Amino acid sequence: MPDRPEIVCICGSTRFVDEMSAANRDLTFAGVIVVAPGVFLRAEDHEADELITNEQKAALDALHLRKIDLADRVLVVNPGGYIGESTSREIAYAHATGKPISFTDPF
Repeated sequence: MPDRPEIVCICGSTRFVDEMSAANRDLTFAGVIVVAPGVFLRAEDHEADELITNEQKAALDALHLRKIDLADRVLVVNPGGYIGESTSREIAYAHATGKPISFTDPF
């Protein structure tokens, strides 16, 4: 038996906040420590550009890479197979660091 629970980092487009929340809940009930995005701004939010600066976006992107560093594996939440630019970068980073990667949907 491991000394600590498995740690999983959830990645994916923040447009899938409901799906990420469900994955977080399911993993947590399974005894997994979950790290996930902490800010969910979607393109559909008309005021999104006013709520986050380019510098904040860059900082959040860098922070999420550190979350991947903490994780034992990565779960990509990708309904319909959607993988955006930021998620593609996170997948490449996880792959480069040897993290196992799984997906909620085929792509």
